[in-house]
Amino acid sequence: MSEYLLEVEESQEGLRIDALLSSSFDLSRTKVASDIDAGSVLVNGKIALKSHRVTTGDKIIYNPIIKTAINPADQVTTIPILFADEDIVVIDKPVGVAVHASPGWEGPTVTASLSALGHTISTSGAPERQGIVHRLDVGTSGVMVVAKSELAYESLKDQFRDRTVKKIYHALVQGHPDPSKGTIDAPIDRHPQENYKYAVVNGGKDSVTHYETMEAFAGASLLKIELETGRTHQIRVHMAAIKHPCVGDSMYGADPKLAVKLELLRQWLHASELTLRHPKTGVDMTFNSTYPQDLTLSLTRIAEAYK
Repeated sequence: MSEYLLEVEESQEGLRIDALLSSSFDLSRTKVASDIDAGSVLVNGKIALKSHRVTTGDKIIYNPIIKTAINPADQVTTIPILFADEDIVVIDKPVGVAVHASPGWEGPTVTASLSALGHTISTSGAPERQGIVHRLDVGTSGVMVVAKSELAYESLKDQFRDRTVKKIYHALVQGHPDPSKGTIDAPIDRHPQENYKYAVVNGGKDSVTHYETMEAFAGASLLKIELETGRTHQIRVHMAAIKHPCVGDSMYGADPKLAVKLELLRQWLHASELTLRHPKTGVDMTFNSTYPQDLTLSLTRIAEAYK
């Protein structure tokens, strides 16, 4: 993992440095706090404390400490299973769980947790990514499919590539998109200055997001979102591009004060529905996931705050 450079934006003012780095770089807060204690984070050239609250313009240098070995037992958590057979397993991914192991990530992963539950994944690809045909961010919860057989792996890859998989998300965004129903067709690629982020970039990859307002609150809107493509951070980038970032998503410019008011510790984004064709039977199957407690409580809080 390379050195990370970050200049604090106005929207990030007042955040604890461990929370900011955790959300910005998709690392566990425990990992970041440990690195800060080890002196791996500098703010304006001085070693930072994890209790430090950042101010606009602060220049942060972060050198994550990479351990040569990760104990697989530390990567296991309980994952609700929505469906499983010899070809696929459909899960309800909790927040705080990475899809697979990667340098710098010491929290639980989907792949290790499924293995601990007795699900055998036998597909091609890198060992730590076997069966993975799509991803959800660490801070995004909801429904996700993993291939267990090579037949399923190839079939699902084709379905995602051909855009025949229906992917529905719900997102609480700041403000009120106008129009209340629309399509965002804007190419996405790495951010030109901050390579840990993504952005709408000329010449980037084709990216299409359809959205519709389900419910409007005084300072936010609950959207139903359908992805036509599946780029990294697509919903987060597209919502930020139209000035309506996901609530709690400080990485893409969300107001941290609203997240604090709602007691929300991550972006309000949930994969609520997934429809795919079963690789062996050819039958269309739809799977749904209800909101986890943190998202439900934040919705209740924003509704009650403006009665």
